[in-house]
Amino acid sequence: MSGASYDSSGEDPDDFGASPDSSGEDYDDFDLDNLLSSLEVTPTPRISNVDEQDMDPDWDDEDMDPDWDDEHLDPDVSYGKADDSFYVFRGHADGVYSMACSPLDKYLVATGGKDNKVFLWKFGLQDSKLELQGHEGTISTLAFSRDGKFLASGSFDGLIKIWDAQLGIIKCTLEGLGGGVEWLKWHPGLRGYVVLAGSTNCSVRLWDADKGIHLRTFNGHASGVTCGDFSCDGKIICTGSSDASLRIWDPETAESINVRDRHRYHTGGLTCLSINNDSTIAVTGSNDSTVRLVNLSSGEVIRSYYSHSDSVVCCGFASNNPYTFATGSLDSKLIVWDTLYPDPVCICEHKTGEKAEGVTCLLWLAFMPCIITGSTHGRVRMWNCVRGTCLRTYDVHRGEIVSLSMVKYCTHIVSISRDRTARVFQM
Repeated sequence: MSGASYDSSGEDPDDFGASPDSSGEDYDDFDLDNLLSSLEVTPTPRISNVDEQDMDPDWDDEDMDPDWDDEHLDPDVSYGKADDSFYVFRGHADGVYSMACSPLDKYLVATGGKDNKVFLWKFGLQDSKLELQGHEGTISTLAFSRDGKFLASGSFDGLIKIWDAQLGIIKCTLEGLGGGVEWLKWHPGLRGYVVLAGSTNCSVRLWDADKGIHLRTFNGHASGVTCGDFSCDGKIICTGSSDASLRIWDPETAESINVRDRHRYHTGGLTCLSINNDSTIAVTGSNDSTVRLVNLSSGEVIRSYYSHSDSVVCCGFASNNPYTFATGSLDSKLIVWDTLYPDPVCICEHKTGEKAEGVTCLLWLAFMPCIITGSTHGRVRMWNCVRGTCLRTYDVHRGEIVSLSMVKYCTHIVSISRDRTARVFQM
């Protein structure tokens, strides 16, 4: 049954009311032009409803450390000691694969895992765990709406569920992808609730999540759609696939404006993409170990990079600079690039002693020239992205780090891992 149930609070989920669901009807004549034009892209309002005094003064990290079974560890890997985090969330019974931090509440975090569960929880607060029930597959992706009102959860069961982020009540279920949900994104505007998602069976769909209405289907990829996003102005959609192609779409017509495939492009499936903040360039990474820059207006490859020697699994533009981006690879390298030059700005090697650690995720800091990275060995590092020097190493997890996120006001970092935990550590 879809709904929410508090853990250790004694409250009945039925007290929160009914759980309405969408009929999933298609509305082909829905006026998407007016809806998209109304989605003004403005900064997220900085509102907080949690006071510092609500934090648990008696919090003890040792009380939350799970009994991790060493048989899950690779004997040849030197993992972190998991002692640099001040809060550990242990609600999941299996690996944690997705996470989102609320833009409204600086303590509110959503996590989803291989155990088919979604939790809303607040770090530092007792009895704050709220389980969102209803999915029947691994939770692959989570995202809060830009105003923090809704949480979207995507699963390998093929469904996207939209939740009231404050109450944990399900608002509607979005169907029709026909395969497991690989990723989902909210439109960058604040005056509407449009959700874009890609699936394992080649399809990309667009919904009005507020009304539960299917708006558009984007057809063209020949394999699973592994990555995708709106441009920052909301006027373009980019999607990448394991068929080694990038497609640039018009969201109002669902027409493919440009297609970039194997000729002068990747020869392996795309693993990641990022669009710069002036909506002119996309960077893509692939399991063929290469990186490409693509002009979003023409679809042409601007530049190709060959400095990695293994799959490029994460990439991202700096939030305050449309010409600087970074790529992370399983070859242990984080590389910072300037779009105007072919050579790297700096290369950051991830090693503990002689042991190399693959880079699994990266996160730019908005207030300083630094990048946070997660590794296959459970460590988080902070890098000076101008000099390429490691400023600090955090021993956080006993397993591979899947994702990193920064909370509202940029005071803490949250990490999730295959070791079944989410951990919070201070900047």
